[in-house]
Amino acid sequence: MNESHLQFLASPEWAQMLETDLLPWVLGVGDLGQDVLEIGPGPGLTTDLLRQRAAAVTAVEIDVDLAEALAERLAGTNVTVVCADATDGGLPANRFSAVTCFSMLHHMPSPSLQDRLFAEIYRVLRPGGILVGVDGLDILPIRDGHIDDTFVPVDPDTLGDRFEAAGLTEPSVERGDYQIRFVARKAG
Repeated sequence: MNESHLQFLASPEWAQMLETDLLPWVLGVGDLGQDVLEIGPGPGLTTDLLRQRAAAVTAVEIDVDLAEALAERLAGTNVTVVCADATDGGLPANRFSAVTCFSMLHHMPSPSLQDRLFAEIYRVLRPGGILVGVDGLDILPIRDGHIDDTFVPVDPDTLGDRFEAAGLTEPSVERGDYQIRFVARKAG
């Protein structure tokens, strides 16, 4: 992730956007339950929102520096930080009541790795669990924010089919002005 993008994701402006835009939507799409997995928390502003609403949050971050900083900042809380590749993080099957991924799918280097992630999400979700997330659209302002950065946007027109191919059901993908919001479930 380039430095300016990382600084934005740790900024008060981003925190405010999460609080006023993301959080109400997340709370409206379904019950996250008490054991939430967050994939790709980065600096952890989304983790801060989740940890206030679930008994336990496991945050899987692939970047060593980000994972260490988040683990240090949230030591002694209800958050466990795991530094791992979320496509094969070694987490137990059928454990999590919800999996979240907020603005991180486009940082994965290929659609095939994104699909591996969807299969892993299916594996770790408990029956009846929910996947909730957002990701950026492939538009110029977002592309410009990813100069010298990995940017592999997901196609909102095929994302639901990709979730179903991984075993998830009831996919819903909504396109907004600058992002997509998505929900899918693991059948109970």
